[in-house]
Parts: sequence; structure tokens; C-alpha cells
Amino acid sequence: MQRILVVEDDLDIQELLKNFLQEAGYEVILASDGTEALSIFSSSQSDLVLLDVMLPKIDGFAVCELIRKQSQVPVIMLTALSGEEEQILGLDLQVDDYITKPFSMPILIRKIAAVLRRSSVLQGDEHKTIAYQNLILDCDNYTATVDGTAFELTQREFEVLKELLTHQGRIFDQTNFFKQIMAL
Repeated sequence: MQRILVVEDDLDIQELLKNFLQEAGYEVILASDGTEALSIFSSSQSDLVLLDVMLPKIDGFAVCELIRKQSQVPVIMLTALSGEEEQILGLDLQVDDYITKPFSMPILIRKIAAVLRRSSVLQGDEHKTIAYQNLILDCDNYTATVDGTAFELTQREFEVLKELLTHQGRIFDQTNFFKQIMAL
């Protein structure tokens, strides 16, 4: 499951983002100020940072600059600052996207997915595994390992399991799910 660090000082927006992102199948870590965000970022791995600009202690631009000194993790700025100068500054700091409030949650979810897709291609994820509890799915060898015991899977079995693991917590419509799997 991909992990998103949400850095937002407005607790109502923070909770809204957390709920929507978890519903979309992401693991969410929350930070309410710039100092907390940097501490969490340094101590745990995040696949993407969703970053507000106007934060207590250290603003989002400074947080982004410090993150960029140590990582190329995707960063999406989510802020009420909609001026051209702020957007240029964010883009100059190498953010992957700059979204102004108010925003559409379905569009935000899709932008996050697009940025994560691009970053995984750029990072060259040649050998990819997906883990869930005691199950490890090896995307290169089409095998599943449970408690150290490897199981060979057919391509269809593998794709069904992969689809379920990469969309944990999502409710699938049975007809559409099977049509999608049968098309693989």
C-alpha cells in the first residue's frame, strides 16, 4: 500500500483528506506543521507528500526545499495561495503539482495516482513486490509467497490478487471487476 504524508494545519481539511485517501486505498500519515512534517519524513518512508504552504513553525516552501535536499519523493502542494508568484516558487522548488483550494477530491485522487505512476516509472521499479501481512506478491515472477512458501500462479490468478492488493479497502462491483480481469 502506498503511503502519503499529508501536511495540513487545518484539522477539518486534514481529516477530510485522510478519509478520502484511505478510501482510495492509500496509507496516510498526518502532520500539522512544518517541523512535524520534516521529522515524520525523516523517520518513515513516504511515497508522496501532500503539502500545504501556510503552515505553523516552518512554511511549506521551506519544507519542500528541505525535502528536495534529501529526496526526490513526489510532492504535491495543496494550498489557498493561488497567485502566480507562489505557483512559480513551488514549481521552481520542483513540486510535481500545485493545486489550489478549493479543490475537487476526485481530481486530487487522480492527480495523486498520476504522479505516483510517473514517479514509479522514473525510479525504474524493475523488481516490484507488493506486501500484505504475511503475503508477498512478486510482480516480476508471478509468484506469491506466504510465510516463506512460494506459490506459482497463473497470469489471471496473479492479476486478480494484484488488483485486490493494490486497491485495498475498495469495494468492487462484481460485474465490472470480472470484466476488467477477463480483459487482462
